[in-house]
Amino acid sequence: MIISASRRTDIPAFYSQWFFNRIKEGYVLVPNPYHPKMISKISLSPAVVDCFVFWTKNPAPMLNQLEKLQDYNYYFQFTLNPYGEKLENHLPSIDKRMDTFKKLADKIGRERVIWRYDPILTNEEYNVSFHQEAFARIADGLKDHTAKCMLGFIDHYQHIRNSVRSFNIHPLTQEEIEEMAVSFKKTIDVYPDIQLDTCTVKVDLRHLGIPSGLCIDKDLIEKIIGYPILAQKDKNQRNICSCIESIDIGTYESCLNGCIYCYAIKGNYNTAVYNRRKHDKNSPLLIGHLSEDDIVKEREMKSLRDNGSVVILGGWINIC
Repeated sequence: MIISASRRTDIPAFYSQWFFNRIKEGYVLVPNPYHPKMISKISLSPAVVDCFVFWTKNPAPMLNQLEKLQDYNYYFQFTLNPYGEKLENHLPSIDKRMDTFKKLADKIGRERVIWRYDPILTNEEYNVSFHQEAFARIADGLKDHTAKCMLGFIDHYQHIRNSVRSFNIHPLTQEEIEEMAVSFKKTIDVYPDIQLDTCTVKVDLRHLGIPSGLCIDKDLIEKIIGYPILAQKDKNQRNICSCIESIDIGTYESCLNGCIYCYAIKGNYNTAVYNRRKHDKNSPLLIGHLSEDDIVKEREMKSLRDNGSVVILGGWINIC
């Protein structure tokens, strides 16, 4: 199985000690986002975890503890946006985060640190020219430290519209998208070791030479773990998402990065702060503790390893 840690919150930035405690204990409890009293017990045994996918804007707290993952395979989706304190008001500076990115890539390899330029949004200040210049500057800084960049364009979810509207952020026009995309592609073409993809098929840029990629990527995972897996498209994600199946161990409304466009805190940073106060690094739950009326069910877990394939000259063939 693939463990996503996490689309719902920034575990490396704020909950890394809890995560490593769960690795030590060998399991984690995860509430159903829609029925929080229904809780799944998920094994974190190396025998069933094929790969961890970490989602973060600041993995600095994990850098000196990566040896605790020696029995696991993993990679990072590392978001580097250029907006600064106005839109991302609890993040370290872009220069500090770029330095962290480089240190992480030096430790684990550039192929295992994906640069996310996401979400792309515009207003009077963060216009097309701003993005063209910022993307080029970050790309130049990371050229020796990543093998892939994922582009993501802002989704105007209902629950964030008030937040983004207050900064005069409106849906992108096709003209804006294509003008930026052409510039991004021109920039990346200077660095042939970096692949440029879009996140989801919602914005189709294939006619500009930018394919639609996968964040939880079967090919990348197989390359990292060294064996083929049997994995389907994740039915719990939107139709526009092509990622393969994974289990998310995060909890919504618990991220403290303070990004005004964040779908995972529903536009309510105060709730995230309140939930963070309930966090106990020794609890099997990310937020709070079990209650008497919680219903815990152990989820059946198994590796996705395809035992019907063998490696031949760097590829896979099936055997009966």
